[in-house]
Amino acid sequence: MPDIAFLDMPDDRRIAYRLRPGGAPTLVFFPGYASDMEGAKALALDSFAERRGIGMLRLDYSGTGSSSGDFEDGTLEKWLEESLAAVDRLTDGPLIPIGSSMGGWIALHLASRRPKRVQALVGLAVAPDFTDWGLERGENGINPAFRESGQRLLLLGGEIAVDCPVRLVHGKADGDVPLEIAFRTMRALRSSDVQLAVIKGGGHRLSEPRDIDAILRTVAGLLEPPE
Repeated sequence: MPDIAFLDMPDDRRIAYRLRPGGAPTLVFFPGYASDMEGAKALALDSFAERRGIGMLRLDYSGTGSSSGDFEDGTLEKWLEESLAAVDRLTDGPLIPIGSSMGGWIALHLASRRPKRVQALVGLAVAPDFTDWGLERGENGINPAFRESGQRLLLLGGEIAVDCPVRLVHGKADGDVPLEIAFRTMRALRSSDVQLAVIKGGGHRLSEPRDIDAILRTVAGLLEPPE
């Protein structure tokens, strides 16, 4: 496993990351809200990248995992800024961002802002705009600064300017992000190459062995040359 290193950001933020060198494309994993880069999906993807001989970058947002800062100070805008900086300063060449839950929201923004670099995108239980539709579901536990930041980065109300292939994986039994959000994301994406895989009985975390197998098959399919 690659050692932890740190990326210096403004305001004395130090962003922890692990970077596996390898061939292109580089996989980039974006964790969900209050998650970090050491979860089961991230580790499985890192092992996958090692077997395939391709690069892999994963990081902890400020206030999470091994990064500096307080979680309560985190906002979507700040974490997107950190994600863009990590990609720009630590990687070269084509990318496949893989975002889990909130990380999928970040991955979609990254793909729209770095279209020449993003070769494909994978969203796992993708949760764009959860500061918006989550209010309707009565969800709590999101700090006010994060909610306000999220409202400035909403995507589902219009076309999502992403043209690369997109693969969405969602659990049918996801109790946190309704399956309808995956369908709304699929409809909003400008790309003509969007596929949604629904795992029967799958929950939000998508960390069971069968879930991870489905995720790795999805990523492997994006690495195969077109026939």
